[in-house]
Amino acid sequence: MPDVKYYLHRIRNINFDHLKGAINAVHERTGKNKAAIFLDMMGCTVKYGAGYYDYLIFGFADLTAAQRATFVTRGVSKKLNEYLNDPKYTDLFDDKAQFNKTFAKFIRRRWLVLAESTKEQVRDFVQGKDEVFVKILDGECSHGCERIHMKDWPDFDALYEHIQKGKFGLLEDIVDQHPDVEALHPGSVNCQRVITLLDDEGEPHCLYVVQKMGLGDSFVDCNCLYAPVDTETGKIKYPGHSGNTPLGIVYDEQPDTHVHLVGYQLPFVKEAVAMCLEAAKVVPQVRYVGWDVAISKDGPEFIEGNTYCAHDFWQLPPHTPEKIGKLPEFRKYARGFKR
Repeated sequence: MPDVKYYLHRIRNINFDHLKGAINAVHERTGKNKAAIFLDMMGCTVKYGAGYYDYLIFGFADLTAAQRATFVTRGVSKKLNEYLNDPKYTDLFDDKAQFNKTFAKFIRRRWLVLAESTKEQVRDFVQGKDEVFVKILDGECSHGCERIHMKDWPDFDALYEHIQKGKFGLLEDIVDQHPDVEALHPGSVNCQRVITLLDDEGEPHCLYVVQKMGLGDSFVDCNCLYAPVDTETGKIKYPGHSGNTPLGIVYDEQPDTHVHLVGYQLPFVKEAVAMCLEAAKVVPQVRYVGWDVAISKDGPEFIEGNTYCAHDFWQLPPHTPEKIGKLPEFRKYARGFKR
């Protein structure tokens, strides 16, 4: 049954400039009539829960009804999260301090919760380091994160005042990144995003893995560039795609480092998946998680866990040669889910 309240909310909040831009982009890519595109978009919103960006990025204009029905659209993603993740437990993931405490077993680097630490403990933590990382506790997509270079501060008191004024909640060491991952984009932590799902019997499954990487002068990998990974071989399986998915930019190589992506061998992929499958059982009330896994020289470790995952990963045209989305895999393990 369509979620009428949800769709009315979406209609009231339509950005008509963005809608027009999506229609124009589809028209430029397909040559189809703009009025026909608009009507088809509206039909896909009702039938598949697909917003105009979904219609654009998944290439719905060129898909059959049967193919469209296999995609995890924005509306389907919302319902999956409501069905699979108990909101009473999601703060264990959304609050970065609680996440580090809950999953401390899977974190190799040192960290401090600033609200629970004295000034002297912070001083001891940063002593002798070239860089540290600070985060607000509830930030998303790198908002409220800062990579601090100690050389930029005249003394510790000035640095501590900056941390206090920034209302940061977590202080962490920089990940000692594996050189084969660092080579993709030096200067950013290039995480593997591992998606896990607990089935109806409570057993964990890995749905897919993508390798994220920074671009330009970014010090994080959010909204930059990503490519799907073959979990059996640990190699990148398809070309990269812009994290700004409506742009539709496809990368055969990382544009800053010129690393050729398809076939690139990544370290510790099986170990990262195994870690995520183990961690997926720690909070069984949250069945669907997108784990951001850093790969250090010694193996995988968590950066964070996302209870509301980006639904576009591994569903874009360059990554779906058979034009089939990920919804059938969700249905395999969450048999009671109804769209």
